[in-house]
Amino acid sequence: MKIMAIDGKEKGTIDLPQQFKEEIRQDIVKRAVEVIQGNKRQPYGSKKYAGMMYSAEVSKQRHDYKTSYGHGIGRVPRKIMSRNGTQMNWVGAFVSGTVGGRRAHPPKALKEWDKSLNDKERKKAIRSCLSATIDKDYVKKRGHILPNHYPFIVENKIEEMQKTKDVQKVLEVLGFSDELQRVKEPSIRAGRGKARGRKYITKRGPLLIVGKDCKLLKSAKNIPGVEVSLIKNVSCDMLAPGSSLGRLTLFSEDAIKELKEKKLFI
Repeated sequence: MKIMAIDGKEKGTIDLPQQFKEEIRQDIVKRAVEVIQGNKRQPYGSKKYAGMMYSAEVSKQRHDYKTSYGHGIGRVPRKIMSRNGTQMNWVGAFVSGTVGGRRAHPPKALKEWDKSLNDKERKKAIRSCLSATIDKDYVKKRGHILPNHYPFIVENKIEEMQKTKDVQKVLEVLGFSDELQRVKEPSIRAGRGKARGRKYITKRGPLLIVGKDCKLLKSAKNIPGVEVSLIKNVSCDMLAPGSSLGRLTLFSEDAIKELKEKKLFI
């Protein structure tokens, strides 16, 4: 595969390790992503006795309130607001069909969202994701805008870039101007999240993978849609967000070297 310099010129070639030759398996990748998302999910639920805490008596039987006979009212649990002998002023309560009542089937904080995955299966899923990142058809299908010379490896100089504007300039020189513009445009969230301080969604753009701890991990952090990760820390959730294969991914020379020498994900 071609190695591109940060000035946009071809520098040489490199042989990709066997991890990029794995058969692409959508089913395994989807299972791996679901495990990651399930393990990240925070348990939540309503208060156990919410909607059931009343100071007045609540009954479901008409026999407890003799004056309810002949009034054409249903057997809905009621709480007494006031009374005069056997004449009562009451309102429906407790059940889910009444104002202030409990929810019918609320989320329960005790529910376990954690899932597990075999280690061999997890590694196979990551290898499948790596294979999809160098397949132009898969990357285009995800909606990324690619230069004609993609895929390619980037030289190690990109790892030592300290300024965000310099990293952005290099990405533009390499042919990703349209892609950066795509992820920069705001996307409005569907649903109630708009009213809860998270109106806009940041789209997933290029993923930069490096071989060692370097300055790029911080300098590229503020570019919208761009993520940076060490090769040893990559996961299916990064390489295939939402289990959709083919994320636009750029590897440094050191990342490929690390992958080959340490035989990661094998």
